[in-house]
Amino acid sequence: MKSVAWPSFAVLLFAFSFQSCGNLEKEIDLNLPVYESQYVVECYLEPGQPFGLLLTRSAPYFEPFPTDLLNFVENILVDSADVTITHNGVDYILANEPSLNPFTLKVFNYTNPALVPTDFDNDFSLKITLPNGKVITSTTRLLPVVPIDSVVIEFDAKRDTLARCLTYISDDPAQANFYRRMLHHNSLLDSIPNQDFTTNDDYVDDRTIVFGTSYDFKEGDTIYNTMFHIDRAYFDFWESTFNAINSNGNPFGQPSSIISNMRGDAGAIGIFTGLSYDRVMTVVKK
Repeated sequence: MKSVAWPSFAVLLFAFSFQSCGNLEKEIDLNLPVYESQYVVECYLEPGQPFGLLLTRSAPYFEPFPTDLLNFVENILVDSADVTITHNGVDYILANEPSLNPFTLKVFNYTNPALVPTDFDNDFSLKITLPNGKVITSTTRLLPVVPIDSVVIEFDAKRDTLARCLTYISDDPAQANFYRRMLHHNSLLDSIPNQDFTTNDDYVDDRTIVFGTSYDFKEGDTIYNTMFHIDRAYFDFWESTFNAINSNGNPFGQPSSIISNMRGDAGAIGIFTGLSYDRVMTVVKK
C-alpha cells in the first residue's frame, strides 16, 4: 500500500465524521448571563513621545456588529475622568482631549504634550479617578533599550533570488528578560507586520539570541526590525490578549481572561507600561 493512501483515508474519515454530526444537528438555546461592561485602560510610555492614554468601556461580544462606527466609538469612550501620571515628584495631568500620534498611529482620549522622560531608575505611577468616584491605579518603569547587534541577510543557496533575515541581540543571562519582536516589510507604519510576537529568554543558553525569517525577501526590499525590551506585566498582557483572540474564533477553545496590571476598586483591565525599543532598517542586497 502506498503511503499517500493514509492521508486520503484520514480526510475521508474526517469528512464522514462531520457529515454524521451534521445529520444529528440540534438547536440549543443558551441562557447567557447579562454582560457587565468593564473599564479598559491602555497607556504606553515611549521616551521622547507625549503622554497618551486610552480609556474605554468594553462591549459585549455577541452584540450585533455596529453599523455606525463613529457612534460606537463615542459610546465606548470614557470622558470626564481625572488622569494623572506621576514621575520623580512631577505630576503630569492628562486632559480629556482625543488625539492621534502621527509617529506611532496610536489613538488616545487623554493626553499631555510633555515628553516622557528617558529614566530607567524611577517608577511611573498612574491614577485615574472616574466620574463615579472609583479609582484605577498602576505602576510601571521604563526598561533600558536592548540594542540590535546586527542584521544579517542570507540568500538561499538553491534559489539565490530569495533571502532571509537574521536579527541578533545580546541577552543578559543574569536576569529574566522579555521581548517583543516585530518585523515589517517595505512599510513601517501602515502595514501589517510579517512577524509580531513576544518571548522570554528562558530558552537561551548563552548571551546571544537570534530571530530569523523564512526566505521571503528579494533584492531591493526594505526590512524594518524592531526589538522591544518589555516587562513581565506587558508580556502577560500581550500573551493573554493573543490567547483570548484565538479562543474567540475557536469553537473548541477554552475562554481566556486578560491578565492586567490595573488596580483599584473600579474592576478595570488593561496595561500601563513602558516601551523601550531599538529599530534598524535594512535594504536587502547581495
